[in-house]
Amino acid sequence: VQLQAFGGGLVQAGGSLTLSCAASGRAFSSYAMGWFRQAPGKDRIFVAAIGWGSNMPNYADSVKGRFTISRDNAKNTVYLQMNTLKPEDTAVYYCEADTVLTTSAIRVDYWGKGTQVTVSS
Repeated sequence: VQLQAFGGGLVQAGGSLTLSCAASGRAFSSYAMGWFRQAPGKDRIFVAAIGWGSNMPNYADSVKGRFTISRDNAKNTVYLQMNTLKPEDTAVYYCEADTVLTTSAIRVDYWGKGTQVTVSS
């Protein structure tokens, strides 16, 4: 599976952005998909994930109620709608794919290249 993330940019605090991640390769719909982020000098951490059937999305506590993950298996794409953005959301965001949904970076099967999100105060 090859993954490519799009949609990063610069936004003011309180604003919104939508990230998308296009996957190539077979059997996209059989993979759990998710997003992690990495701020400068910090570890890559879990943001959100969604199972292959779009059921039971998982979110980090820091983004619950503000971010929404979704997927369109017909388009081989996963999305991350980010609302009410805060400066602490500033990071490089990475999409990922797994045979089993995970919230741990060390268990991720496939990584995409990141996209920078910068939230100004």
